[in-house]
Amino acid sequence: MNIIIRNSNNQPIYAQIYTQIKDHILNGSLQEGDMLPSIRNLAKDLRISVITTKRAYDELEREGFIHTVAGKGCFVASTNLELIREENFKKIEAHMQAIRQLARICGLTNEELIEMFQILEVEE
Repeated sequence: MNIIIRNSNNQPIYAQIYTQIKDHILNGSLQEGDMLPSIRNLAKDLRISVITTKRAYDELEREGFIHTVAGKGCFVASTNLELIREENFKKIEAHMQAIRQLARICGLTNEELIEMFQILEVEE
């Protein structure tokens, strides 16, 4: 698992860790039962505070993405397909809003956007 912390990012460090681990879980690169690095090891590898790493793990656990086994570590929780589907819907909606705003600036109609999407579908 590769986590990259960017100081230029407006997102707090714990949120960057949370987002990247969550994305690894949602895209399947982390599977149910996979063990995450220990909080201390991840903090050491990223050269950040243990408290920051713990905050990211706590958030992931609170939202059901990981679970902790006392004395053993943190593991990817069983996947909730409905949760993953809802997360992906939110991402799609955000992209669609950005596309719609850009389309307005360019003067594109909904029909032209649909036509562009259909052309892209055929090309795949």
